[in-house]
Amino acid sequence: MTFATAAPPLERLKAILAELADLQHAESIADWDSRVSMPPEGAAARADVVATLTRVMHERFVSDEVGELLGALEGLDDPTDAALVRLTRREWERARRVPGELAAEMSHSAGIAVAAWDKAKAASDFASFVPHLERQLELKQRYIACFPETETPYDVLLDEYEEGMTTAEVQKVFTRLKEELVPLIERRQPAPELTGPFPVEAQQRANRLVLEAFGYDPAAWRIDETPHPFASKPGFADIRLTTHTDARDLTSLFSTMHEFGHGVYEFDIDPSLARSPLAQGTSSALHESQSRMWENLVGRSRGFWRWFYPKLQPLFPDALGTVDEESFLQAVSAIRPGFIRGDADEATYGLHIILRFELEQELLAGTVEIRDLPEIWNSRMNDYLGVDVPDDAHGVLQDMHWSIGLLGYFPTYQLGNVISVQLWERARADLGDLEEQFARGEFGQLREWLRDHVYRHGSIYPPRELLQRITGSQLDPEPYLEYLRTKFA
Repeated sequence: MTFATAAPPLERLKAILAELADLQHAESIADWDSRVSMPPEGAAARADVVATLTRVMHERFVSDEVGELLGALEGLDDPTDAALVRLTRREWERARRVPGELAAEMSHSAGIAVAAWDKAKAASDFASFVPHLERQLELKQRYIACFPETETPYDVLLDEYEEGMTTAEVQKVFTRLKEELVPLIERRQPAPELTGPFPVEAQQRANRLVLEAFGYDPAAWRIDETPHPFASKPGFADIRLTTHTDARDLTSLFSTMHEFGHGVYEFDIDPSLARSPLAQGTSSALHESQSRMWENLVGRSRGFWRWFYPKLQPLFPDALGTVDEESFLQAVSAIRPGFIRGDADEATYGLHIILRFELEQELLAGTVEIRDLPEIWNSRMNDYLGVDVPDDAHGVLQDMHWSIGLLGYFPTYQLGNVISVQLWERARADLGDLEEQFARGEFGQLREWLRDHVYRHGSIYPPRELLQRITGSQLDPEPYLEYLRTKFA
């Protein structure tokens, strides 16, 4: 596609960015299909396709033309256009440092490695995954080397997901959390346990009931099964959620609410931002604040279960027929140390993340060898949570993130927990008793508040600025800690 050279610079820039958004749309569909529908043996061919798309997008984006247009667009009066230029310049300057061949290699390697991870996890065979993880680490080291002025290598990876965030800032927050979480977990009280089975079909009906109450629109959303749940938005009015349903427990209900939080953030972004870098959540931590809010602050609240338990109980007459609402609520909210991050309760979850945060830095520094990861992982899980990991599938292989090169992403989950409570406190101040609304099956007021304050803005505001505008403060772990102390007193 060509554009008249006489077109104003802003129009020319937006046209280029729209082309790139269309290519990203195609890449997103290819990625979603690889996790949901593609036969496993198609991984190599799909990796070639995605690597080609990545290289083409990279070359188009880092062109001198984009740089010249950005130079001609400084000082725009319109705040949205100014935000577009700011964000595009940030991404362009980062991308210019990375050779196109490296960008394509990283994409290709991720496609191969995630398929290898699927097999390794199914067989609980870490040794077979080691070469792929070594390759991912090598590529990340090469990527970090593109930013030689950065004081701490891990800062390069954090900044990719959380603009301006540093390793030192994360460490300060995590140290504070650890001070409170460890004794809180030690003081845990016994709680009822739920025993299945919970038939998959009934769980899927339950998931649909919750999604419909939250505002799921089947004309624009879909939900599928996958080994590792995720959410995707290829384009506007195209939200794809996934979950993993296991008859042994009700984890899929909470993972579905978690992925809804990601999906609703993307769905409610202002459509005028479509086909531009502004048409996405402003950071991973803000995104995770929404997944964790809908999963925990809504989905594990007393008001939610006053509404939903009478609907859930008849779906599982054998497992829940004699379990009263209060016992059920205690069971799904209890502090119960375990070895799976995705199943973790609200108190132990942070220690799962801190473990990964520490290991990622040690891998980058070379103080931990990849082949030694299972032993170190299992030892620290015992130290931090007092659990004995039974095998690699329930240990170092449980998450797909490292297979697709997402080093630096894990901290944003726990930062998201912190931010979720900061936003929650402000929402309660504005909306009143949310628990009573939930008890009536009413979630619209919260969603509209979040749409107005968070979702619709996309990436117009950097994450620090957006948090400051909404809450009047910067990242602060104290409201989150007070929430935990109150809930688990």
